[in-house]
Amino acid sequence: MLNAVKRVLLRSGKSPFDVVGVEEALQRDVIGTNSGNLIFSDAAHKILETPGTEVVSNGLRADVASADLINAEYDAFVVPLANAFRPSFEPGLKRLTRLIRRLKIPVVVTGVGAQTGLNYDSSRLKPIEPAVRDFVSAVLDRSASIGVRGEFTERYLKDMGFQDVEVIGCPSLFMYGKDLAVHKRSPELTAESRIAINGSHSAVRKQGLGKVIERTHARYPQLRFIGQNLSDARQLHWRDLSDPNAKVKAIPTHPDHPMYAEDKVRVYIDPVTWIDDLRGFDFSFGSRIHGNIAALLAGTPATVLSGDSRTLELCRYFDIPHLRIDKVPADLDPAKLYEDADFGKLMSGHHERYERFMGFLDRNGLQNTFTHGDGGAAFEERLRKLSFPAGVRPWLEADLGSLAARMAFLQRNVAELTQDNERLRRDLARAKTGSRSGGAGGVIPAPSVYRRARRVVGAPIRRALQSGR
Repeated sequence: MLNAVKRVLLRSGKSPFDVVGVEEALQRDVIGTNSGNLIFSDAAHKILETPGTEVVSNGLRADVASADLINAEYDAFVVPLANAFRPSFEPGLKRLTRLIRRLKIPVVVTGVGAQTGLNYDSSRLKPIEPAVRDFVSAVLDRSASIGVRGEFTERYLKDMGFQDVEVIGCPSLFMYGKDLAVHKRSPELTAESRIAINGSHSAVRKQGLGKVIERTHARYPQLRFIGQNLSDARQLHWRDLSDPNAKVKAIPTHPDHPMYAEDKVRVYIDPVTWIDDLRGFDFSFGSRIHGNIAALLAGTPATVLSGDSRTLELCRYFDIPHLRIDKVPADLDPAKLYEDADFGKLMSGHHERYERFMGFLDRNGLQNTFTHGDGGAAFEERLRKLSFPAGVRPWLEADLGSLAARMAFLQRNVAELTQDNERLRRDLARAKTGSRSGGAGGVIPAPSVYRRARRVVGAPIRRALQSGR
């Protein structure tokens, strides 16, 4: 067994204890484009935090230039990942690999997954195989094994020749350790039942989920849609339609959708508020795996409509009730999903899966709060003393308070951009005269100036003002 570590750097958008206002959270993208990321990164943070271990978020940064600092200040780098083995994430995977190659400390990956179709055909992943192979090799040079989400990813990596592969699922379902209790609170769903539905733009556009949402909305007046994308949150808070996802008008986060006007849509910036809100629901379903895991953590029954390998293998591993989205009947009623959902295997098998996950951490030299700490009590106590923003709601208010908060945020950013612009102007003037560089190559303005200039601030307010809000 490797030596236990004392200071862990965790790949995550933010610490669970960072209270970030909605505007800043959307500007900084603390959710890493999808709030589901925070469910498993917060769980990993809680699990790894012990009296002898400090956990620090890296803010999703993967700068090779920071490698020496990481080597000097941390004892391990822990990398919770979701569907990282997919073509669209190849640049991010390569950046992570470059950083890991420079690290001299243990690097532990907790639950990475490969993404393909429901048939588990890995041929579409062939173009990214060199990047995946390089990443896994770099990780295994610095750890005892690599943790994967399920059966498909295990086979995918073993077919490449990697043997030190362990199926551990996802840290999210171990947020409360051995405890996982999910029970139906009523014998059946009725028109008055509180139902949460979730889904991706792809599932709405290509896999028929839009029709499911439409029919469910007509049948259940207390339905709520919970989005997860950064673009979902920006549509709700700013009415920002600049993202390509805005083309999907059948998703309730779009301002033209009737559920938007009825204030029946939310996006959460913090898992604690997300899970707390779902405690008051009777049922959750949809294609988002972590949207439904949030419900299960709240003790609320949930069924996943699996649309790809990443959701299917997790459902199979954890025995989460699920239905392949390509098998969804045209007249799907969540009452039938609720009736058919059996949580017996999910709960009865949880202890064994928990022990397997803790064994994986142990073999990789990582202590956990349930074995080496207080079971997360101090974590929860600290969390409950903080006041997190409520879920992001549709921008429907006409009151001055709602408008003033948004205007104040934008005013601050305009002031910062003005200062940056003046600084850039001075730098360019000095470069032209050669006053700082002897006239040869001039000066290059600080990259932070350009990064700030690229932030999405102008588009949301421009569209908001055009809409009269």
